[in-house]
Amino acid sequence: MLSRIKILLLTGFLCLSLGLQAQQSNDPIIEYILEVIAENQSEDFDYTELVERLNFYRRNPLNLNKASRDELQELVFLNPLQISNLLDHIAVNGKLIDILELQSIDGFDLQTIRTLLNFSSINSPTGFENFNWANLKKEGRSDLIVRYGRILEEQAGFNIPEETGRSRYLGTPDRVFTRYRFNYLNNLQFSLNLDKDAGEQFWTTQGRSIGPDFVSASLYVKDVSKFKKIVLGDFSLQFGQGLTLWSGLSFGKGADLFSIAKQDLGLRPYTSINEFSFFRGLATQINFGRFDFTPFISFRRLDAGSSLNAVTNLSEITSLQISGLHRTQNELANKNRISQLVLGGNLQYNYRKLSLGLTAYQSNYSENFAPGNAVYNQFEFTGRRLTNLGAHYNYTLNNIYLFGELAHSVNSGVAFINGAIASLTPQISALVFHRNYQKDYYSYFNQGISEGSLAFNERGFFGGLQYKSGRKYEFNVYTDLFKFPWLRFRVDAPSVGHELFSQFTYSPKRTTKFILRYRIEEKQQNVSGATTPINTLETIRRQNYRFEVQYALNKSFSLRNRAEVTQFKKESTQNTYGLLLYQDVLYNPLSSKLSGNARIAYFNTEGFDTRIYAYENDVLYGFSIPGLQNKGIRFYLNGRYTLKRGVDFWLKYSFTHYTDLETIGSGLDQIDGNLRSEVKVQIRYQF
Repeated sequence: MLSRIKILLLTGFLCLSLGLQAQQSNDPIIEYILEVIAENQSEDFDYTELVERLNFYRRNPLNLNKASRDELQELVFLNPLQISNLLDHIAVNGKLIDILELQSIDGFDLQTIRTLLNFSSINSPTGFENFNWANLKKEGRSDLIVRYGRILEEQAGFNIPEETGRSRYLGTPDRVFTRYRFNYLNNLQFSLNLDKDAGEQFWTTQGRSIGPDFVSASLYVKDVSKFKKIVLGDFSLQFGQGLTLWSGLSFGKGADLFSIAKQDLGLRPYTSINEFSFFRGLATQINFGRFDFTPFISFRRLDAGSSLNAVTNLSEITSLQISGLHRTQNELANKNRISQLVLGGNLQYNYRKLSLGLTAYQSNYSENFAPGNAVYNQFEFTGRRLTNLGAHYNYTLNNIYLFGELAHSVNSGVAFINGAIASLTPQISALVFHRNYQKDYYSYFNQGISEGSLAFNERGFFGGLQYKSGRKYEFNVYTDLFKFPWLRFRVDAPSVGHELFSQFTYSPKRTTKFILRYRIEEKQQNVSGATTPINTLETIRRQNYRFEVQYALNKSFSLRNRAEVTQFKKESTQNTYGLLLYQDVLYNPLSSKLSGNARIAYFNTEGFDTRIYAYENDVLYGFSIPGLQNKGIRFYLNGRYTLKRGVDFWLKYSFTHYTDLETIGSGLDQIDGNLRSEVKVQIRYQF
């Protein structure tokens, strides 16, 4: 086995020496933005929507002189104060004549300007200014991607005979994804996603396969008379700070301090392959001067677990299933289990630096919700009809950006958040916010900033500072104090906790960067293995230490090194530790048909609690943030080759070799042996 690994490693680095490189999105700028945002997301988080948006503006630069606040908010690296200052500068001084004017706007440091210039200009065409059918054919762009992937080792779920009657994967281990986009500038877009996960069957009729498990499509039209946006098909809605109504892409706490203050994009077409967080139907945004009205209607079938009520003898919903996986008979039985009808609207008032919004909608389900008899979920939603109301605001006062939202689920609780971003000096900025989410606040489209998985049963105060000194130095620090007034899963009493994050970045020159990070988080949960009938709580502490160096050897080669240590401690146990070391080699020629990158990583952790997540490069619109635990090495090699203009081919091979395991995974995913390897193949055709 070791000889096989050595051969693969040698082959990988030989490929690098020949100039084989694949980058996430084939673009270092987008990769940098994505990695900063991806810090605290889950292993299976889907960034397709964000990467697609940034790639679009790479090819079709946003006109800064004509861009609306909504459009500028799509560039996630701009914070609310920067956007307000840019719009205010143009309103007072007129259109930007030269891109160098950005240096005179408060908050626009050199790094921000360099990043912004990759996605914008001051004279690019916008809207349907020159629209006709000839231009639609000439300027319209089609983009087709087909991706295939699979784990090469056999997993237990694929090797169980049907006649045994045991649970097994009904489909093949292949994952097949097809993506088609048609874009006309930034005003007309058609999207189609077809996805089959490993273990799933294709659609079948009379024993014949005719298609994938998940299909998503949308038609998006923008800026037609008073209709600012129209979406038919799948769409997302993002308003305020995410408490009342937010679906699709959302970020939490992380290295990008100011991304915590959500910048709502309102109505958007849904283009991700996440199978849960979206609407399906019709929505539009209509402009009436300073007012925008966004009505919507959605009807979907949802996956759900259910049980039979012993008293009424009726079926009740115990939980919504969000994985989107339909591999076994049980998972198929839960597929499209209930219907969901959502009707509502948002009214927004915008005047210069002030924005006010009202949101109201009702969700109707075909069966009652009955979450269970456990004490911790005593206050969760029951019934089949839920009405939500909310109000949100943001206002820029000199160098202070104020934001907040109040949300209410009718006949139950409320949730609210208020905060501010302030530019204290040209070098120092601050962010503070307070949140209070009652234990009986309900919303199935709730993605407010929280320590828990949903914004309810939580109170907290967050404060952060950012210091930038020219191009060389940057320091970010925040602390978050939080309290859970009611019980939670595995926490049988009200509990408290706190988090401290700090990161120092030193860039002595444009080609070199040093990053030093420390993070500590303390929470409470039930004492493990308690023998008393009443559970007591103990404090759990997690600490992370990271040191990273990024440097370019020349215009083609660059290296990235990281060392990370994690420490986990319960009051009743000793410290446990985890270690990750990795080396990245990237070769990025200015113009070449061949490109590629590779990583070799060593990890040694004492189990699940000390696992370490590490963002990886992948094929275009593919994502990988594996959680590394136990002991072993991980290697991957990406490759991209341009067959001809408009036709690109990607290949990624990766493996994880464990030195302390004889089997990997458990249940239907179990692999006999200590090696787990995966291959992805992708082709893209642009026309």
